[in-house]
Amino acid sequence: MIKALQLLRSTGKAKLQLEASTLTGSGSGAGGRVEALDAFASLRYANPFRQGASQQVVAQSDVQFVVKTGNAANATNPWLYAITPDSGSPNVATAIWQLPMRIVTAQLPVRTAAMEDIPGLAPVLASDLALEMSALEAASMALNDDQAGSSTTSTGATSGLRGLASYPGGAGAAAAFGSSGSAITNGRHTVRTVGVAAGTMTRADLISIANALPPQYWSLPGTAWMMHPTVMQLLRQQGTAAPTFAEVGNSDGGAVVNVFGWPVIPNNYLSDGATAGQFSVYLCNWPRFLHIVDYGDIDLQMMEQTAPGFITIIAQKRMISTIRDVFAGVRAIAT
Repeated sequence: MIKALQLLRSTGKAKLQLEASTLTGSGSGAGGRVEALDAFASLRYANPFRQGASQQVVAQSDVQFVVKTGNAANATNPWLYAITPDSGSPNVATAIWQLPMRIVTAQLPVRTAAMEDIPGLAPVLASDLALEMSALEAASMALNDDQAGSSTTSTGATSGLRGLASYPGGAGAAAAFGSSGSAITNGRHTVRTVGVAAGTMTRADLISIANALPPQYWSLPGTAWMMHPTVMQLLRQQGTAAPTFAEVGNSDGGAVVNVFGWPVIPNNYLSDGATAGQFSVYLCNWPRFLHIVDYGDIDLQMMEQTAPGFITIIAQKRMISTIRDVFAGVRAIAT
C-alpha cells in the first residue's frame, strides 16, 4: 500500500495488488475473487442494403451524381451514315444531383476497471459499436426523409440519409429521374410502385411487382428481393393444404428463400406494410439501383481523459446513399 501511494504521488498512476481474503470465510460475496470470462455481445442486425448495393469510397465532403437521359442514335433512321458533328438526337441530355456527406456518431464510456478485468472486452465493444452504427445507417437508408420539414427525427431527418421511402411514387407511378441541379431538393426520383392491400401479400401481388421491373434487369447479377420478415411470414402461411410457396426441406428450395428465381433478402428496417403508405417489398438490381458512398472507414478513438476512471470510445462515420438508376427497381406500397 505504501509503495503504491509513493508511486501515485510521483507518476500520477499506480496499481495495487490485492490478495484474496479468507478472513470472512468463503462463498459468494464473502471474500475471494470473481473471474470474468471472455466478453461477448449479442449479434446485431447489420445493414442488409450493403449485401447488394454498389459501394464506393471517396474523400470529398459532397458527391455529385450524373445520369445520361435520352437516346444518342438517329431517332428517325439509325441505319445510315448521316453523322453530323457536334449534334445529337432529340432528348439527349444529362441530369445531375448532389448530396452532402452525412455523419453518424456514437460515444461509449467504459470503466477502466472493466476494461482491465474482462478479457477481450475492447475488441468486442469496437465490433459491436460498428454493428450498431450499421443498424443506424440501415434504418436511415430505408425510412429517412432528408427534406426540409422532415418528421423522421429518429433516423436523422435533414441530417440523415435520403431514405428509399422518401422518394416520390404512389401506386401506379412510373419510374422517372428527379429534377437536375445541385440543391438538396434535386435528384428525388420517382420510383415505379405497385399497390398492395395493407396487411396482405399474395403470389399475384409478387407477380405484379416482378412484371413491373423492366426485363433487361431480370438476369443481371445482383437482382434480388428485399422483404420485411413479416411479409415473408405472410407468404409462407398462405394455403396450408396446397402451399403457394412449398417448403421442400433444403436451403436452395426453402419457402420464400427464392421467388421466381431471384433470392430474397430479409430486411427488418423496411416497413411491414400493415399501414397504408408503407413500403414493405423491393425488387431491384441492387448494384445499379442503390449506391452507397463512404468517406473512408469508421473512425474509432479511445479517450482516457474525458472522465476520471473511464475510457471513452468515440466512433464516427460519414456516408451518402442514393438511388442511382431509378429504372432498376420496383417497390410495393400498402394501399
